[in-house]
Amino acid sequence: MSTGEVPARDSTGPTEKCGVVGVSHETEGAALPTYYALYALQHRGQESAGIVTHDGFQQHEHIGMGLVGEAFDQGDIDTLHGQSGIGHVRYPTAGSVDESNAQPFTVSFEAGSLALSHNGNLVNTEALRSKLTEQGHAFSSDGDTEVIAHDLARNLLESDLVRAVKRTMERLHGSYALTVMHDDTVMGIRDPEGNRPLIIGELEDGYVIASESAAIDTLGGEVVRDVRPGELVVLDEDGSGFDAYQLQSPERTANCFFEYVYFARPDSVIDGELVYEVRRELGRKLYEEAGVETDVVMPVPDSGRAFASGYAEAAPDVEFAEGLMKNRYVGRTFIMPTQEARERAVRLKLNPIRSTVEDRSVTLIDDSIVRGTTSRQLVDLLREAGAESVHVRIGAPPITAPCYMGIDMADRDELIAAEGDVGAVEEQIGADSLAYISPSAVADSIGTARSDLCMGCVTGEYPYDIKGEATDRDVAAPVLDE
Repeated sequence: MSTGEVPARDSTGPTEKCGVVGVSHETEGAALPTYYALYALQHRGQESAGIVTHDGFQQHEHIGMGLVGEAFDQGDIDTLHGQSGIGHVRYPTAGSVDESNAQPFTVSFEAGSLALSHNGNLVNTEALRSKLTEQGHAFSSDGDTEVIAHDLARNLLESDLVRAVKRTMERLHGSYALTVMHDDTVMGIRDPEGNRPLIIGELEDGYVIASESAAIDTLGGEVVRDVRPGELVVLDEDGSGFDAYQLQSPERTANCFFEYVYFARPDSVIDGELVYEVRRELGRKLYEEAGVETDVVMPVPDSGRAFASGYAEAAPDVEFAEGLMKNRYVGRTFIMPTQEARERAVRLKLNPIRSTVEDRSVTLIDDSIVRGTTSRQLVDLLREAGAESVHVRIGAPPITAPCYMGIDMADRDELIAAEGDVGAVEEQIGADSLAYISPSAVADSIGTARSDLCMGCVTGEYPYDIKGEATDRDVAAPVLDE
C-alpha cells in the first residue's frame, strides 16, 4: 500500500476536470482568442471561468463564477490588455466552490507577476502547503493551485525560469497540466506521467497551448504536437515560436483513459489519437467481446453515440437508430449535486422515441456507469415505451474506485460497481443483460500499452503514492527537505 496523503475532495457530488489555455500573440490582444478557446473547453468545467493577460508592464485579470458566457461580457474583454494571456474553466476537485479558488490564480512577488491555471489534482498538497507555511508563505484559498503558484514563485526568486520550473516539478506529486504566465511569458507544463492532456497549436499570428485540440481548431490554428510528459514549453513573448525543455523523463506514463471515454470532445486529438475514432473502436471491440443479438442498437445521447456507431458497424444485420431524444437545455446528469436532482434531470433530459423501441429488443450503449442512477432510469423509460428487452453495453470497464487525479466521480460507497459484481449491477439497473468492455480492449483501442494508462478508478491501483491506496508501479511522493 502507498503512504502518501489523500487530497481534499468535494463530497457533494461528481465533478469534472478543468480546462486550461495559454496564448501568445504577435500583433493583437490575447484576451479574445483566450475567451474563444475557453468556450471550446466549456465541457471541461462549468463552475467558474477566468482570464489573466499581461501588457508588458502589468497583469490584468477577470474571473467570474458560472459559464464562460456568464463570467464575461464585452466590457470585461476590453479591459484585458496585452498580447500574452492564460485562461481557465473550472469544476472543483480540490478546494471549495467559491471565487477564492477560481482560476487563473495570480501572485505578485519580487521577481515579477505570476498567473497559473491548473488541470488535475496533486496528492501531496498538504505536505507541500505545510512546508511553504513554515517558510512564511500565507495562503488565501484551500486549493492545490495556489500551492503550486507559491512554490514556483519561491523558486523564481532564486533561479532562472527553466531551473525554477524544474525544482517545482521535483516537489509536486500528482496530476497537473498547467498554463503559466510569468510577466508576459506564457508556458505550458505537463506532469511526468502525462495524466492530463496538453497540446501546442500554431495560429496565424501566434501560438497557443490548450487542454484539447478543439480549442486550437476554434481559433483557426494548426496542431503542432502534444506537450510531452515531463516537458516545459515556453512561448516567445512576441508569438513567433516556442522553446521546449524535457525536465523529467519517466519510464512509464499514466494517461487518463477516461479522457478518451468521457471527458474530451469527440473532435479532439489527444496524444495523436482522435477521440471520436477511439470511441468507435471501443464500440467495435465491445461487440467483439460482448455482442448480443437484438432488433436495434441505440446510443444514450450524446455520450454513447460514437460507441454505438462502432458497435453497430461490427454487428451483422442490426439496425442503428436513435431511440432517445435529448432535451439540450438540461445539464449533464453526471454533475447534478444530489440523487434526487439527477433522477429528475434524466426525465427532463431524455424522452424515448416509441416507434423505435416498441415491441423490439434493444441494445442500449453508453460510455460508462458511475452511480447507476441514469442507467436505471433509462432502462425504465425504454420498458415504459414498449421495449421487449433491454440489453445494456458499456464502453468502459466497471468504475470500482474513486479518482484522486482530477475527476471527483464518487466515493466507493456511491459507486454501483464497487463490489465488482456485474450481475448485481445488472439487477439494480433492471437490464436483461449488462456487459462492460475489458481494460485490455481499452488500451488496444487507444493504441497505448496498458501499463502506460491510469486506470485507478477501475483497478483501485494508482500511479501515485496515495494514503490507503495501492499503486500500480514503484513510486513514492517527493521528500520535502527544503
